[in-house]
Amino acid sequence: MTQHDMKFTEIVDAPALARAVSAIAAEHGGATPEARAALLAEMRRVSTEGREKARSLLESDGSGLLCAARISHLQDTIITALFDFATTHVYPSQGSGTGAGDGMTVAAVGGYGRGTLAPGSDIDLLFVLADRRSGREEEVAQFVLYVLWDMGFKVGHATRTIDECIRLSRSDITIRTAILEARRICGAVPLFDALTERFDTQVVRSTAPEFIEAKLAERDQRHRKSGDTRYLVEPNVKEGKGGLRDLNTLFWIAKYFYRIDDEAELVKLGVLSKGEFKVFKKAEDFLWAVRCQMHFLTGKAEERLSFDIQREIAEALGYHDHPGLSAVERFMKHYFLVAKDVGDLTRILCAELEDQQAKEAPGITAMITRFTARTRKIAGTLDFLEDRGRITIADKDVFKRDPVNLIRLFHLADLNGLEFHPDALKRVTRSLRLVKNELREDAEANRLFLSILTSRRDPALILRRMNEAGLLGRFIPEFGKIVAMMQFNMYHHYTVDEHLIRTVGVLSDIDNGRDMDAHPLSSKIMPSVEERQALYVAVFLHDVAKGRPEDHSVAGARVARKLCPRFGLSPKQTELVAWLIEEHLKMSMIAQARDLNDRKTIEDFAQIVQSLDRLKLLLILTVCDIRAVGPGVWNGWKGQLLRTLYYETELMLSGGFSEVSRRERALFASEQLGKALASWDEADRQRYLGLHYEPYLLSTELEDQIRHAEFVREADREGRVLATMVRTHSFHAITEITVLSPDHPRLLTLVAGACAAAGANIADAQIFTTSDGRALDTILINREFKDDADEIRRATSIGRLIEDMLSGKKRLPDVIAPKSKQPRKAHAFKVPPAVTISNSLSNKFTVIEVEGLDRPGLLASITAVLSDLSLDITSAHVSTFGEKVIDNFYVTDLVGHKIVSETRQANIIARLKAVMANVEDEARERMPNGMVAPPTPRRASARRVKA
Repeated sequence: MTQHDMKFTEIVDAPALARAVSAIAAEHGGATPEARAALLAEMRRVSTEGREKARSLLESDGSGLLCAARISHLQDTIITALFDFATTHVYPSQGSGTGAGDGMTVAAVGGYGRGTLAPGSDIDLLFVLADRRSGREEEVAQFVLYVLWDMGFKVGHATRTIDECIRLSRSDITIRTAILEARRICGAVPLFDALTERFDTQVVRSTAPEFIEAKLAERDQRHRKSGDTRYLVEPNVKEGKGGLRDLNTLFWIAKYFYRIDDEAELVKLGVLSKGEFKVFKKAEDFLWAVRCQMHFLTGKAEERLSFDIQREIAEALGYHDHPGLSAVERFMKHYFLVAKDVGDLTRILCAELEDQQAKEAPGITAMITRFTARTRKIAGTLDFLEDRGRITIADKDVFKRDPVNLIRLFHLADLNGLEFHPDALKRVTRSLRLVKNELREDAEANRLFLSILTSRRDPALILRRMNEAGLLGRFIPEFGKIVAMMQFNMYHHYTVDEHLIRTVGVLSDIDNGRDMDAHPLSSKIMPSVEERQALYVAVFLHDVAKGRPEDHSVAGARVARKLCPRFGLSPKQTELVAWLIEEHLKMSMIAQARDLNDRKTIEDFAQIVQSLDRLKLLLILTVCDIRAVGPGVWNGWKGQLLRTLYYETELMLSGGFSEVSRRERALFASEQLGKALASWDEADRQRYLGLHYEPYLLSTELEDQIRHAEFVREADREGRVLATMVRTHSFHAITEITVLSPDHPRLLTLVAGACAAAGANIADAQIFTTSDGRALDTILINREFKDDADEIRRATSIGRLIEDMLSGKKRLPDVIAPKSKQPRKAHAFKVPPAVTISNSLSNKFTVIEVEGLDRPGLLASITAVLSDLSLDITSAHVSTFGEKVIDNFYVTDLVGHKIVSETRQANIIARLKAVMANVEDEARERMPNGMVAPPTPRRASARRVKA
């Protein structure tokens, strides 16, 4: 028994398995169905028990590398036993050779070739043949493969001679990589040795540059496919940036270039320091621990660390809650720091490889390399040089001689539009100990940093390079605290540091006029912003206090008051930055959650901002913040809500907001509609003009009023009590469904339920009551299809469902029930239900805010309960932030009064909390079949429903 075998005897007893296999052959023979069945049963038992032991040992010692090695050894033992059984008892040698397996060897390749295997991973095997003349070896290979397949394993395999291996590896990088990592499991030793010797001399020698280029290109393509960032909050542990595949790539390149078999030799060669090699092994061990736990937990080869397993993985790895950060957030921060370490190691190795290749270029190649790689001086500095479009250092003592050069390197790269030489970034990472308080307080260093941050070129790129090198968090320790920090929710797609850098990138795009179509108002007002520096600093720091026990906006303002003077900002600018950070969520929440037609909403917001300058800055900060949250979070409708809030507040701040002429403006709007309907019969025209109240006339564009008029007249001519009309808005990413229906206390409940059943998310709705007891509702849903024709078909189908619901052809419980199951991810989150009631947010209405975990049909359930409680919903606003929903309802009692009774308020809160907790759902139990009775007349007021 070898030392390797002795190391893993706790996983599988190889001699005992060999005896069991011999006993099966003795009892049933070799090539019999009974023998094969008994062999399969024994192998399944050994595999199951071995994996259970490996999982138990992982729980006790926490070593991912050991776990992967144990499972690899278990698999080796099983394959060896199968091979021995096949060559001895099923296909015994008929010749006079010295051994049963002399003409064949079985090798592990891929990750398995490195002696590591995750619980659910594929098994990659290479069957190497001495020649193709005998079919016996291929029959042995098939026997082994079929048993492995019957055991439930996914097996990648190839059967080749040595000549075929060499020939194919020359033309195929994937095959070359597999053979590079080949490890003999069983079979002929001389055959495997011959393969490795010929591969080294005939393939590897003199082809290192080609191999390195191919593997780095392969890595870059893989990164692009997975989002090209290591800071996605649901990372792919195997294939993602900073994951195990990146570590594998490092080893492939090092093994190929330096001709080594052990990573530890990189320290002897001076490629990695002892500390860096320690980081390498710790990163590898951690990533393997995470991957093995994922496979054990899910029972399959799950490689994406998704929300619904992150909490359990964190618990399995022993993380605990700390003030400001939950256990899962602490675990994920560790994960992203490890991913960052992998990036550091990649840069260090690439720099060393480039340097070695330059030194080893022979003869004429060396002359060409020296000519093409010659460096050029950069104006204004003797410490840095340009090397083929990349900035590099003039000598190894550049940073030690003047630590400000750590910042100056990035400033000069920005000024001159240069990429970074890997050696320069390697030196930065190895010089971080030079970043002390003296450098942090140095006026020149801070001036250079502020210049980088407010650059007219690409500040986000430079900041990201500073962050990846570890410099940004060292230079600004407050930023360092949020490096690699994630927020455990479905709303934020990136870690906090990546989000902040992306926010700066969005601001830069607006500043340079690159986003005018998406952000017309922000792009228009940006040139008039006087405090440009303050805005960039506020954008960069707005979430810098995340992860603290206190409100991050308040804590962030305090951080800003400390950092801004250091950056060189004036006291006035410092207070402006602090104010922007403290209020950076306000505009978004008001725009999405409040009634923008309620004068009190605008008054309260105007009281917060107080000046047009601050209004401009807060708008731009809000747009940048939402845009940088992640793909799909921003849409044109959110932009429209922000623009509406901006314009209304601008009017009030400039003295132009007044209700004095409200009646006159409504009369004027009615006259304009009358002129637009001049072709109508006079009696029909006057009858129609008498249908609408002031809120409709004042808040609906004339173009839409005309469309509605034709829609209503057509429905009346056809005698249709219920009718729908659809239209798309591509810029806003919104689709409009207009509904004409007899008014009904549960109308909003039924419409919301129909949309939920169709999988449509309500973004906003405008619901008005006419004087003849009908409701003219315009429901706005988020767009699903890019093509207008597809989207119109979808909306038409939803419209028909709404008509069926309102007419009683379909019942809400029946259509919602199939859709009511929460997505799997939602179960990973806990959002305690919260209900608040306020009488101060509106002069006329009580505002009920409901917060909790989102689920299909929730809006229908809430509105049904509010109807049960005899509340008249005048306006509703639905906002979804990932898994969390925040709904605001403007309500009165049935006689139009606010809800002031504390007893009644307490009852409302209790009922709504029960619905949010999904404990009680009376709404669904009491849903009406439809409008089978005469509708109850409503107050003659308009209701606006927004989201």
